[in-house]
Amino acid sequence: MDYLDHLEAEAIYILREVAGQFENPALLFSGGKDSITLVHLAKKAFKPGKFPFPLVHIDTGHNFPETIVFRDWLVEQVGERLIVGSVQESIDQGRVLESIGKNASRNALQTVTLLDTIAAYGFDACIGGARRDEEKARAKERVFSVRDEFGQWDPKRQRPELWNIFNGKINKGENVRVFPISNWTELDVWNYIKREGIALPSIYFSHSRDVVWRNGQWMASADCLQVDADDRVERRAVRFRTVGDMTCTAAVDSHAVELDDIIAEIKASTVSERGARMDDKVSEAAMEERKKQGYF
Repeated sequence: MDYLDHLEAEAIYILREVAGQFENPALLFSGGKDSITLVHLAKKAFKPGKFPFPLVHIDTGHNFPETIVFRDWLVEQVGERLIVGSVQESIDQGRVLESIGKNASRNALQTVTLLDTIAAYGFDACIGGARRDEEKARAKERVFSVRDEFGQWDPKRQRPELWNIFNGKINKGENVRVFPISNWTELDVWNYIKREGIALPSIYFSHSRDVVWRNGQWMASADCLQVDADDRVERRAVRFRTVGDMTCTAAVDSHAVELDDIIAEIKASTVSERGARMDDKVSEAAMEERKKQGYF
């Protein structure tokens, strides 16, 4: 067994622990490479049977069209149930207030929609594709991360996880976020995708598109992004290292059209993939504050 075999075995074990310890789990699916990898691992863990959980996508309404097309294709391929929580519906219902202005984003609004979806369906565990190498707040998470009855995360309440023993016991109203690929790195994910031949949305590979220079990064030009007459708009060869709301996910200049090209780029990069997320730059503790409020 090589290191990818060990990472795969650990992730499959965690997914089966979720199925065994919780009554009503869900797999949070963003359409990004990490959640796509989780679906692939779930197939290995449970097929030819049905997944013991539905896929749940929190749709901001400002997703990349390529991601939505891929999501629907993948759901049809695996034959599993998809639940979509709509940020637009949360706005329409007055549950959240949409920000306005040049740097407005719906990304933070996902938290309320997610917590409402968890409550509506009674999920007691939500599987996510977060990894410890992404960001320092992520590094504080355990594999089984307990959230209180308000969906909030307290880093001081993290449970010890000795060896491969995971404690899924929770009180009524609490739920757990589970991170089966927490110990993987970005490079591990890409090497695994290459080895397994996992399909991905086209935006992960170099393509030509109109982009707007904003706050030191290239953002995809789209109807949801406010573009003024003095904005610098160019058509460039770019790709995306991470997939999120179009208003906060920056592109990188790239000519990588093959997996080997992407892996070589990552090895040479001095910036993490979260460095292309504008929402993480609001403050030094931006991610941690969102997690405390119930974010992924």
